[in-house]
Amino acid sequence: MSFQTEFALFWESVKESMAQYTFAKLTLAKTIGDTELKNIYMRPVLVDDQVRISLISRYKTEEVESFHTLEEAFFVLSSYLNNPFLTALLFTTENDLTFKLNKKRVGSIVEQAPTFKSASDVVLEMQEKQLSID
Repeated sequence: MSFQTEFALFWESVKESMAQYTFAKLTLAKTIGDTELKNIYMRPVLVDDQVRISLISRYKTEEVESFHTLEEAFFVLSSYLNNPFLTALLFTTENDLTFKLNKKRVGSIVEQAPTFKSASDVVLEMQEKQLSID
């Protein structure tokens, strides 16, 4: 199974956590070598009661924020897998999921106990206003 297929399964968990209001955050980490780009953080934001995805790219000297739909965020994040990132971590109130690429670039998903006890503030606000991610 290619890592793209495995990442698509991982992404289904991301969408499910948003729909069920359990999403806390998502991080791309563990780069290949010493790269300028160190991490990418994904968080939902509300813009005029529209749910958007904020991607914060942390470089050695700066941070750059961009806004996307959930579908666009999938394509942006997947383009960084295997170059330079080997790991994506999804934190929800139900569990933590880690997508990893090994040395042969085979993807796997590992589930662990949740790190966060509550969803992100924006997700809680989405639930309160009964907003869904598009």
